[in-house]
Amino acid sequence: MSELVVRKQIEIDAPPSTVWKVLTDNEFIPQYMFNCVTETDWLPGSPLLWKGAADGKLYVKGNIVAVDAPHRLSYTVIDPNSTIPDIPANYLTMTFSLKPKQEHGSLLEVTEGDFATVAEGQRRYKHTLEGNDMVLQGIKKVAETLVLAR
Repeated sequence: MSELVVRKQIEIDAPPSTVWKVLTDNEFIPQYMFNCVTETDWLPGSPLLWKGAADGKLYVKGNIVAVDAPHRLSYTVIDPNSTIPDIPANYLTMTFSLKPKQEHGSLLEVTEGDFATVAEGQRRYKHTLEGNDMVLQGIKKVAETLVLAR
């Protein structure tokens, strides 16, 4: 079976350090992540919980895989409220890669998968394709607003 991975990228008029802050700081995360905050220490092997800022409900969970600030962040994810068995084989891996672009900008590339190896992979793949653009545009907007506020 061939690999089924979502790959998206976006140019952001903000340095990688600013984009990294947007990716990892609860002051900014709810602005692009459907009003969720994270509970984690951002260390490899640590749990990562995405909870509603208003209701405290757990919406997504996973584990930190790798951190190389401000260049690369990788973690696993699963929806604990779905009917998919909560086993390691059903977790997807998300990786955020940041590269400097031009004078003060960044190129953010996000990959998520492999959907071919998890339960309900096709459905989850389609759902992710629909939602990732909103998240990327939100990250861009928050990071660029931070730069303009300086």
